[in-house]
Amino acid sequence: MADGQALDEVVTFTSDLIRIDTTNRGGGDCRERPAAEYAAARLAEAGLEPALLERTEGRTNVVARIEGTDPSADALLVHGHLDVVPAQAGEWSVHPFSGEIRDGVVWGRGAVDMKNMDAMILAVVRSWAREGVRPRRDVVIAFTADEEASAEDGSGFLADRHAALFEGCTEGISESGAFTVHDGSGRQLYPLAAGERGTGWVKLTAHGRAAHGSRPNRENAVTRLAAAVTRIGAHEWPLRLTPTVRAALTELAALYGLDADLDDVDGLLEKLGPAARLVEATVRNSANPTMLEAGYKVNVIPGEAVAYVDGRYLPGHEDEFRATLDQLTGPDVNWEFHHHEVALQSPVDSPTYARMRAAVEEFAPEGHVVPYCMPGGTDAKQFSRLGITGYGFSPLKLPEGYDYGAMFHGVDERVPIEALHFGVRVLDRFLRTA
Repeated sequence: MADGQALDEVVTFTSDLIRIDTTNRGGGDCRERPAAEYAAARLAEAGLEPALLERTEGRTNVVARIEGTDPSADALLVHGHLDVVPAQAGEWSVHPFSGEIRDGVVWGRGAVDMKNMDAMILAVVRSWAREGVRPRRDVVIAFTADEEASAEDGSGFLADRHAALFEGCTEGISESGAFTVHDGSGRQLYPLAAGERGTGWVKLTAHGRAAHGSRPNRENAVTRLAAAVTRIGAHEWPLRLTPTVRAALTELAALYGLDADLDDVDGLLEKLGPAARLVEATVRNSANPTMLEAGYKVNVIPGEAVAYVDGRYLPGHEDEFRATLDQLTGPDVNWEFHHHEVALQSPVDSPTYARMRAAVEEFAPEGHVVPYCMPGGTDAKQFSRLGITGYGFSPLKLPEGYDYGAMFHGVDERVPIEALHFGVRVLDRFLRTA
C-alpha cells in the first residue's frame, strides 16, 4: 500500500501544480512547459527517465515507462493533462492559482480537472520507487499538453509522432471516473467511465445579400442563421442506448429495486432520482448553440453570419448526427466541423474493469460501483488511434454536498485532502494488480 509520504506528497504536488499557471485559452495560447518540467523532475527523482516532447515551443508533454515483471503482458497507459481552462480571479473566494490549502481542502484551478490526478500518479510512482515495487505489466506515464483545446500539441501529437513510446499499450486510464456520487438517500455511487460521446463542435455559416438596414431583404444572413440555430436548439434527439449506458441503467435499476424497463428510459430516469444524472446526458446525441458572430453596424445587413454549436454524439451514431445537422441547417446555411473527435466505447466485462471495481470496493466497501459513459471527451480519444481502449478512473472519495460536476471549469474549484488520500490508495491498489 502507498506509504505515508505518498499521502503527504499528493497534497504538496496538487498545490504546487495549481500554482503553475497553465491556462489554455485556445488558439495556442498556453505554456505547459513549467508544469511538465516539474512533473518530469519528480519522475526522475523516482529513478525514471522521462522524455519531454514538444510540437510547439512551450507546449510540453512528458512520457516515461515503468517496466513490469511480466514481459508478455500488455502495457497500460496512465495519462493526465497539464493544462487548465481560464479562471477569473475576481469571481473566486481564493486566487485560482494560489494552490491554497485551507480547512482540509486544496483550492485552485485544476484541483479536479485534473492536476489532482497528475499528483496522484506522481505520488504512487515515487512510493513504488521507495518500496522497490514493480507492476505486473509495463506502465506508461504520460502528462499531456493542450487537452482543454484541440489536443494537437498534446495527445494528438504524441499519438501521431511518438507512437513508439506507447508500444504494447492496449488499455489506458485517465480522468473522470471512480468519484463519489451521493444520491440523497444514503447510497454512495462510484461511476467508472467506459465510453465517451464523440466531439462535434460545429461552425455554421449563413450567406445572404448585404444591404442597408432600412430596406426589405429576404436574403438576410442573420435571419437565416437565427432560424437554423433555433431549429438546432429546439431539436429533440431520439433515444439511443449504447452498451455502456444500457449496462448503467440495468445496474442502477437493480440497485434501486426498479424494473429495468429500457422501453421507457425517460420514465426510468425519473424514478432514479439524483442518480439519473449519471446517465441522462448520454442517452441521446446533443447539439447546443454557444456562439454567434454577425454584423458590424446596426443599420447594415451583413452578407455573412456565423454561429458555433457544441455537438456530441454517441458511439455508433455519428452518421445520425451528421444527417440531422444537414436537415436542421437547411439549404441556406452551411455547416462544417470546427473540431471533430471520435466517440469511444469500452467493455465493462474486461479484467481491467473488474480490477478497477475491486480497487474501489476495497477502500469504499459501502459504495456501489456502476458503469457510465462520459458526456464529454478526454485525451483517450487521441490515444485510441493507437488501439488503446480508454477508461475514466481518477478515484476520489467525496463528502456529501460536494458537487463534483460543478468543479469542472467552475468557480472555486477545490478538492478535499481526504479525497486525494483515497485516490492514491485506490490508484496504487489498482496499478499493482492491473
